[in-house]
Amino acid sequence: MFGSVAAIFVLLVIGAAVFKSTSRTDTTSPVAIPTFTPPTFEPDPDRSEEPVEPTGSPTEQTSERPTREPSTRPSQKQTVKPPAKVTLNTSLQANTLYHAGRLPSTTCRAGNVSLFSHSQLKALILKTGRCMDAAWAPVLRKQGIDWSPPNYAIAAKRGRGACGDYPSPGSMVPYYCPRNNTIYASTSALARGNGNSIGYGEIVAWHGATISMMAHEYGHHLQQITGILDSHWRKHMDSSSESGRLALSRRLELQATCFGGMFMRAVASSYPISSRQRDTLFWFYSRVGDHPGNPRDHGSLTNNHRWFRQGWERNMAYQCNTWLASSSSTS
Repeated sequence: MFGSVAAIFVLLVIGAAVFKSTSRTDTTSPVAIPTFTPPTFEPDPDRSEEPVEPTGSPTEQTSERPTREPSTRPSQKQTVKPPAKVTLNTSLQANTLYHAGRLPSTTCRAGNVSLFSHSQLKALILKTGRCMDAAWAPVLRKQGIDWSPPNYAIAAKRGRGACGDYPSPGSMVPYYCPRNNTIYASTSALARGNGNSIGYGEIVAWHGATISMMAHEYGHHLQQITGILDSHWRKHMDSSSESGRLALSRRLELQATCFGGMFMRAVASSYPISSRQRDTLFWFYSRVGDHPGNPRDHGSLTNNHRWFRQGWERNMAYQCNTWLASSSSTS
């Protein structure tokens, strides 16, 4: 059941030495998505209101009384209309989120952090979580989206959350639980691995790769508050085949990766992320994805690499619309 968007990335179970010795040659191009045109509104079956374009900032309200009393009494009673209600598009292909545009440059300094220190890594996760709030909240609110931050549960080793154990048995990845809008993670599993899964610290000792994975989890929170998760789940339940459900899952996960790429680009100048570290991120995402023989629910290594670069290089919300992308780019 849709209790959890768990096991976000499954690392290939091969030796760390193989990862470190593999060439970082870039052979993948970002996905080509045409210039965004506001789509025709698709009505929400649960709503009866007609769509209305936003008329201003979400914080702007129309007063029910004039700011000054009129000098003369009007001959007829005047009626002040309440502000029009904005109806958001929560569909997968034409979601209001895609109007959000570019993530602005956001100040977020990481400092010197060891992945292998629970206190340091936890502090960095929470700190960059606030940076993600600062980056995403204004652009979402501008579109009338009711933004709220996710919660975090960061354990040194393991714990149990609303969507199950974290990390999951044999896994080291964090996960987002839509039941309580919480991102769960184990710092020891992230750094050193768990069971047969090696840790991020065994692939890339630089903390930016781990934070980019947390930005992926934050991407699931964006999907939650904009209705994408609910729309995905309805299609998941309506699908009559396992292959169809897996295809939907891959598009969901690759979109979260793209959102993560957007955030890492937004903080590149202050984090900081040098050109060499950017290339490390691209290389890192060419080494994570679906494990051969396991369910194909997160996307191939090639496409994880492609969609992270999509978010980084194009940095526009509509460019992360995996639901309009080809099946080959979301395989």
